[in-house]
Amino acid sequence: MTDTRFDVLCIGNAIFDVLATVEEDFLVAEGLTKGSMRLVDAEEAVRLYDRIGAAVRIPGGCAGNTASGVASLGGRAAFVGKVAADEPGDAYGHDMRGAGIHFATPPLKDGAPTARSIILITPDGERTMNTYLGACQELRPSDVDPATVEASAITYLEGYLWDPPAAKEAFRRASDVAHAAGRRVAITLSDSFCVDRWRPEFLSLLRTGTVDTLFANEHELKALYETSDLDTAIAAVREDAGLAIVTLGAAGSMAVTREETHHVRAHPVDKVVDLTGAGDLFASGFLTGLARGLELPDCARLGGIAAAECIGHVGPRPQAKLVDLARQDGFEI
Repeated sequence: MTDTRFDVLCIGNAIFDVLATVEEDFLVAEGLTKGSMRLVDAEEAVRLYDRIGAAVRIPGGCAGNTASGVASLGGRAAFVGKVAADEPGDAYGHDMRGAGIHFATPPLKDGAPTARSIILITPDGERTMNTYLGACQELRPSDVDPATVEASAITYLEGYLWDPPAAKEAFRRASDVAHAAGRRVAITLSDSFCVDRWRPEFLSLLRTGTVDTLFANEHELKALYETSDLDTAIAAVREDAGLAIVTLGAAGSMAVTREETHHVRAHPVDKVVDLTGAGDLFASGFLTGLARGLELPDCARLGGIAAAECIGHVGPRPQAKLVDLARQDGFEI
């Protein structure tokens, strides 16, 4: 096996998050479903941006957020995602590398601009995402460096990347390379609507062994198996996935294998400010623990620490050093 250079390689959409706080009435007036993610074109992104007023721009994207969490935990993180050769793209790359993340994907030239997601945060901390994908959709198999995949303990894909056909092929290529090198491959379902679009293909990824490890929240897992009953969904995923991690919000999380189930409580949170990125940061903790050989309950606990820090402030990326918080909780990473 190639020497392990990275704990986690994250592959996903390179997106700048534009975060704004709004009242519930704003969502009603715009006809938006709270907690959802919708894709918008460039014109709608500009229109909505003009409507929200003051906003904060932070590098985001599910897989990018997860990579930032891995790095904050002291893990070795890499990221593959497509930005444009424009000012936001340059800033995105600068911020990723500044966070200690290996990011070497060539930028898109003479094409769509760098992606952005306008995230509307209501007083309860829930987020409603309006995403213009732009250059994200241009990720190609050639953007995936086999040497980086071979050197990564875990390759992790965000489900949103399943929409562009070329990006699918990029991930399939990464999965083949990872498995040939004896590495683990994981995917997050990302969103219930994403599951509805790609259910047969997501199930096939699990059942064919293209993916070893599944991350999903309760709603996404139910959508995957078209059931309203969590126990039914858990029983089904136990047959399909070698390892499934299911997040349950305030009720904690479950790590499910074919032989056993571990239910871990959520890490205490003083106040929920913004749920943006909570699942992404949970994944960062779990994956870092998994790459470092921790037991599954400890992986889930580490994920809970990362998620709890994330939802205590606006924005999807850590503001405190997660490795320090983990050490305060008894972890040696």
